[in-house]
Amino acid sequence: MKKIKRSQPNGITFGMVSIIFISVAIVLILTMIKIYLSNQIYYESKKVNTIQEEVNALKAEKVLLQQNVEALKFKNRVTDTIFVIDEDGQ
Repeated sequence: MKKIKRSQPNGITFGMVSIIFISVAIVLILTMIKIYLSNQIYYESKKVNTIQEEVNALKAEKVLLQQNVEALKFKNRVTDTIFVIDEDGQ
């Protein structure tokens, strides 16, 4: 009597194909999530840079305004003393 061998299936099985498709889907999903997060970080950093530029401009303007205020205070004190001297001299 001859024994009949059961041969293993050759080639690609449905299980292999399904595992490949699932793996590709997982990689695509993870890639899309990474792209989305990278884009969000990029746009947020653009907003932060814009706001930082505005803050720097406002700080520079503040310095100029403080210098103007100090100049006006000095001018006011000097002119007040001149008027006081002129009034005493008359």
